[in-house]
Amino acid sequence: MLLLQLLLPLPPVSLPLPLLPVSLPLPLLLLLLLLLLLLLLLLLLLLLLLLLLLLLLLLLLLLLLLLLLLLLLLLLLLLLLLLLLLLLQQLLLLLLLLLLLLLLLLLLLLLLLLILLLLLQLPLLLLLLLLFILLLLLLLLLLLLLLLLLLLLLQLLILLLLLLLLLLLLLLQLQLLLLLLLLLLLLLLLLLLLLPLLLLLLLLLLLDSAIFT
Repeated sequence: MLLLQLLLPLPPVSLPLPLLPVSLPLPLLLLLLLLLLLLLLLLLLLLLLLLLLLLLLLLLLLLLLLLLLLLLLLLLLLLLLLLLLLLLQQLLLLLLLLLLLLLLLLLLLLLLLLILLLLLQLPLLLLLLLLFILLLLLLLLLLLLLLLLLLLLLQLLILLLLLLLLLLLLLLQLQLLLLLLLLLLLLLLLLLLLLPLLLLLLLLLLLDSAIFT
């Protein structure tokens, strides 16, 4: 009996089936896919914003380097003008030009500091503050340059006025009435040119003093 039981085949044993994946409903599956797409889009937008910020920083660095080059050229021109004024012994213009040179050197140092801070990637607020100071100094430099040009133009007009007065005296002695009238008209036009120039010079001096204070 025992031998027969051993020879007979064993009954089949029922094994537990493996766990099948749970089937999600279709709307929930679409919602998950949509969330994944939105996450990918947000990552792409963040990457684009970072690239745009990097491009803006590079452009700002390029502009600062160009500005540095322009300021160096302006420094060379002012040095040449300084030598010319030294030869002509114009003390007031010489002092103004020295002030311009000092301001230009300060601008160059500030610009180099700003480029260094950009390369070191320091906080944005500090960079904006330095940019504001740089723009303010640039405005002051432009005003002083305009003041210097106006003073030079004023000196030229005064020299022209003196020459016309000498010519007027000469014509009075020679009694040439027509030329005398033409010269008087030229003197009147020259005075009309001098008055707005003096007013503009006064306004520039007031604006410079306001910026300094």
